[in-house]
Amino acid sequence: MLAIQALTFIASNPEHAERFLALSGLGPGDLRGAAADPAFLLGVMDYLVADEPLLLLFAADAGLAPEAVVAAHDRLSRR
Repeated sequence: MLAIQALTFIASNPEHAERFLALSGLGPGDLRGAAADPAFLLGVMDYLVADEPLLLLFAADAGLAPEAVVAAHDRLSRR
């Protein structure tokens, strides 16, 4: 669920969305379908935790400690 929240956060900011889409190779219309793929959601979390300023913005927006977001990423990556 946190990965979907992260995707929504990224997509809601044009600057972050543009960079994410460029790196993922997806178009804006592809995000909804891709969000059903657990591997894609792991990629969203990978993207988020690799960019510390973005991680901090997302954590603050979600009302979470950055460490909690990283822990969620770690749990998802073990699946």
